[in-house]
Amino acid sequence: MVQDIIGQFHPAIIQIATQTGTGTGFYLKEYDLIVTNDHVVQDNAEVTIAGKTFEKTISRVWYTDRKHDLAFLEGPTGAELPEIRLGNYESLKDGDDVLAIGHPYGFNYTVTNGVISKVDRIRDGLKFIQIDAAINPGNSGGPLVNASGEVIGVNSFRIQGGDNLGFALPVNYLRAALQLYAPHRGTVSTRCHSCDYLVLPENIDSEKYCPACGSEVKLPKMPEQEVAPTGVAKTIEDILKELGKDVKLSRDGVNRWEVREGSARIKITYNAENYFVVGDAYLCQLPQDALKIKPLYQYLLQENYRMNGLVLSCANQNIVLSCIMYDLDITKESGVHTFDNLFRKADFYDDLLKNEYGCVDRIEE
Repeated sequence: MVQDIIGQFHPAIIQIATQTGTGTGFYLKEYDLIVTNDHVVQDNAEVTIAGKTFEKTISRVWYTDRKHDLAFLEGPTGAELPEIRLGNYESLKDGDDVLAIGHPYGFNYTVTNGVISKVDRIRDGLKFIQIDAAINPGNSGGPLVNASGEVIGVNSFRIQGGDNLGFALPVNYLRAALQLYAPHRGTVSTRCHSCDYLVLPENIDSEKYCPACGSEVKLPKMPEQEVAPTGVAKTIEDILKELGKDVKLSRDGVNRWEVREGSARIKITYNAENYFVVGDAYLCQLPQDALKIKPLYQYLLQENYRMNGLVLSCANQNIVLSCIMYDLDITKESGVHTFDNLFRKADFYDDLLKNEYGCVDRIEE
């Protein structure tokens, strides 16, 4: 039964990334919206999303709700996504079995199971479902699911240092927000944190105040000029632009980017604490025929001897082509040269290793 629920939900679970972090969302077909936490989108009018049935793309933020920590995003175009049901909060009891689904710490499609510790834990004037299923960074915005395969909450936060002290916003708050926004779908909006009034472009007072109570609010409007990263992160994005990559789609969290070159996937990371930039191109996997592994290793060693600035290695079953640059040394010109070389060689080696040494395609989530 649990396996059936997991299989049902996986295609509807969405990965979300911004310049400042990552999180989880889930698609509701009835409303054609992706549900997540407000703190996941963090004042961004656009975020990148990816799922099992569609490639990474840009999604518009339509609705934000600071008080309930909710946000609604535009659903992907043309993707085949399943219909998942909302459950009934009033029927929940302490001790009920639950599943929390999300992408904690970058581990995609992770499921943790547990029970409801307390159905109605009060916090900041709202009821939350307290659970002992592990909720970690990256889980935020994912669904909390009951034993019948229904969404009963939105995973929202955990207590730092607590032993599996997680909290989910109950589904009744989510349902009320969806019904409030549904007549205005496709229009940017925000729910006033003071009076719960739905603020829209046509009723916002002086472009910054709730017309009902006067509290200062902020619509998820596209900025006139994008807030660009600074320092080394800006240099990396300038390099990616120069190489024809879509920077918005490349962003994969704080100081992380991911691009495709042919069949290869390249991850770029800036480690500000250790002062270096790493590019890892994940190629294919080791051949299944054990007799081909020795000549493959010999070839990789020979190539490493010949190459300058790039290294081929094996990480578990994966063959990885890497480069490393210190942040004080990297410039746009040097970075373009290095990453262009990495991208071209990644696509070249991926094809060659599969054709000449029987390597197989990577298994990707």
